[in-house]
Amino acid sequence: MWRVLVVVVWPVLAVAAEPGSRAEYIGGTLSDMPKTLGGRLLATDDLLFSFQAGDRAIRIPYDRINLLEYGQKADRRYLMAVLVSPIFILSKKRSHFLTIGYADDAGRQQALVFRLEKKSVRGVLASLEARTGRKVQYQDEEARKGGKD
Repeated sequence: MWRVLVVVVWPVLAVAAEPGSRAEYIGGTLSDMPKTLGGRLLATDDLLFSFQAGDRAIRIPYDRINLLEYGQKADRRYLMAVLVSPIFILSKKRSHFLTIGYADDAGRQQALVFRLEKKSVRGVLASLEARTGRKVQYQDEEARKGGKD
């Protein structure tokens, strides 16, 4: 019995113990990064923002970050409506996007775009605002409500 608990509970605890917030890099100006890459955002370090994805890491000093932008995109759930129930056509799935602009070591402007989980949006935005001293720019009023909730 205890072996079953270890097999079931251990992976859940291991994932929960990982620092940072799950996110997906979906684009930007870095040519050596794949188009989509899942990993973890860490905005709790005193000096550096970082995104860790396996053996790849992006680290940016907070004082070089010059843009924080948050936006949302709502999509209807057409596939769920077709496969499960037409009632799903009334619901929307929201994706949450964070754009970070910064100056690299050569002084060139760079940008990173991440897709965030809904539950981590507020904490990530608050941490970045506090550490960079910059206010988050919201793409629209809907995004402003989503970033503050």
